Amino acid sequence: MAKTALSKYQRLEAAGLWRADAEAQRIDVIVSVGEATLTITDMRERVQAHWSIAAIARANPGQTPAIYHPDGDPGETLELPQNETDMIAAIETLRNAIARQRPRPGRLRLYGVLASVLAVLLMGLFWLPGAARDHALRVVPAVKRAEIGQALITHLQRATGPACRAQGGNAALAALARRLPPRTGGVRFMMVRSGVEDTLRLPGGTVMINADLVEDHDEPDVVAGHIIAAYLRAEARDPLHRLLTDGGAMASLRLLATGQLTDDTLRAHAETLLKSPPNPPPDAALLGGFARWQVRMAPYAYARDITGETVLSLIEADPFARGAEPPPPILSDADWLRLQGICGG
Repeated sequence: MAKTALSKYQRLEAAGLWRADAEAQRIDVIVSVGEATLTITDMRERVQAHWSIAAIARANPGQTPAIYHPDGDPGETLELPQNETDMIAAIETLRNAIARQRPRPGRLRLYGVLASVLAVLLMGLFWLPGAARDHALRVVPAVKRAEIGQALITHLQRATGPACRAQGGNAALAALARRLPPRTGGVRFMMVRSGVEDTLRLPGGTVMINADLVEDHDEPDVVAGHIIAAYLRAEARDPLHRLLTDGGAMASLRLLATGQLTDDTLRAHAETLLKSPPNPPPDAALLGGFARWQVRMAPYAYARDITGETVLSLIEADPFARGAEPPPPILSDADWLRLQGICGG
């Protein structure tokens, strides 16, 4: 841009007044534009000064007559009258073109600060929530998980009602827990009347079970299958992981700092659990789980779809189908009857 402008104005001349310093008398001069300088000559064509265009400053921007001086030396001046508009415009154009090409440390610093702030914001937005949550999942002990699960139950029971506790029912639930232990940690089964779609595993190991799974079916394989599904979902995604994800970065940071979660966080998560029933695990995971816990697949599959059409692959792959050696009983007949009556039905 500067080279183009220089080429345009190289033959331009104008009359002006020049002085060598603040004490000198002004003299009439001719000003011409060279390749990179202004050449100032007197009326006898003697060169009085060469000014680098890159180092010209204007003493009175926007005023006339226009007064220029070398940058850093305001004593030496060149005064161009109002009628020398072409020369004034040329000098201003050249000064602006050169100024645009100069590095701007202040602007670079500003860009650097803005980039740093943006990086911090992006880190806070994308990295911090996941990092805080993952760290909390690693360090929160089992006792604290159980405490969080119990606090969550308090909010869930506003929809599910209290746990069923008919005589003998808890003993039957304990027997079921011994037959179906989780791969890691402990477990406690809780039977509720409503609210939970089928089974729901909470932080700390509690599994909430809808009473329909024992009251509406003749075989314990159905409730056992839904318990296995709850185990598999929890293994695929830690229930505390889902809670902290729903709660956001502040929930994870609060848990790490104080060991507590707010009632608002727990209440909101409870509402999410009740409104968003979990999906069944993938068929491959279910088949592996049923084989490990030695439970028949077909009763569970038909409970999900009485026609068998959408669960045909599960039914056909039942590891304990007819002709195979039957698995160990899930419950004794007496415990099964007690479990079916745990809610007083």
